[in-house]
Amino acid sequence: MELIKSIIDFVLHIDKHLSPVISQYQGWTYLILFVIIFAETGFVVTPFLPGDSLLFAAGALIAAGDTGLNIYVLAIILIVAAFTGNTLNYFLGNYLGEKVFKPENKVLKLEYYTKTQDFFTKHGPIAVILSRFIPIIRTIAPFVAGVGRMPFLRYSLYNIIGGAAWIILFLFAGYMFGNLPFFKTHFSVITIGIILVSVVPVVWGLMKSKREKAV
Repeated sequence: MELIKSIIDFVLHIDKHLSPVISQYQGWTYLILFVIIFAETGFVVTPFLPGDSLLFAAGALIAAGDTGLNIYVLAIILIVAAFTGNTLNYFLGNYLGEKVFKPENKVLKLEYYTKTQDFFTKHGPIAVILSRFIPIIRTIAPFVAGVGRMPFLRYSLYNIIGGAAWIILFLFAGYMFGNLPFFKTHFSVITIGIILVSVVPVVWGLMKSKREKAV
C-alpha cells in the first residue's frame, strides 16, 4: 500500500518532485528522464510509471528557466528512449510469447493482453501509433506486436512516428502552457485531467468488454 501511495503522490505532484531532481542532478536529469521513459515503454511490467504527466511537467519546468536543460535536446533524448524502449518490448514479446499473461496474474493480466489484441485488430498497424497516447496499452502494445510477429521494419516505422509524436506533443504542451498562471496554480488538477483523458478510453473499453461477455 505504501508503494502505491508513493506512486500516486509522485504522479499527482510530479512537478514538485521533478523540480528538486533537476536542481540536484542538473545535466544528469537527461539520463534520469531517459531511464523513466525507456522503462515505461520498454518493460511490460512497468505500466504504472508516469508518462504523459512527466513529459508535461518537464516541459513546464524548462520553460520556467533555471533548469540548465534544453527542450530540444531533451526531446531528441526522450524520442530515442521511447523508440528503443518499445523496440526492446517488441523483442521481449517475440521471445516470451503470450504465455506470460495469465488470468491470476496481478501485473500481466490476461485481460490487458486480450484488450490490446482487440485494439490491434480494430486499428491495424496504426495501433502502434495510437497506443502511445493510452496508458497501459502504451506499455502492452509493443509486447503484443512482438507476440503477434508483426514485421519488424513495419513495426519500427510506426514505432518512431508514434514515439516522436507522443514526446513532442506532451513535452512542448508543457513548455508552451505549463507556466501560464492558471496551469501553475492548478498543476495537480491539470495532471489529474491528463491522466483521466488518457485512461478513459481504457476504462470504457474494459467496461464495454465486460458487458459484451455478460450478454
